[in-house]
Amino acid sequence: MKERSFKALGATLWRALRALTQEDAYERYLRHHFSAHAGTAPLTRREFYLREQERKWSGISRCC
Repeated sequence: MKERSFKALGATLWRALRALTQEDAYERYLRHHFSAHAGTAPLTRREFYLREQERKWSGISRCC
């Protein structure tokens, strides 16, 4: 029983770490895409990555 709860805790911590680092962003995008845009093809992982990089780094990004 303890081993099972330890594995469950480990899996929960792993999911939380992936969410904090946004490593699971593509999987979250796919879930959203298939539920909201079922008739269209989703972006490939590479296309998603490039679009996210463009979104993050385009434009002015400063505090003042």
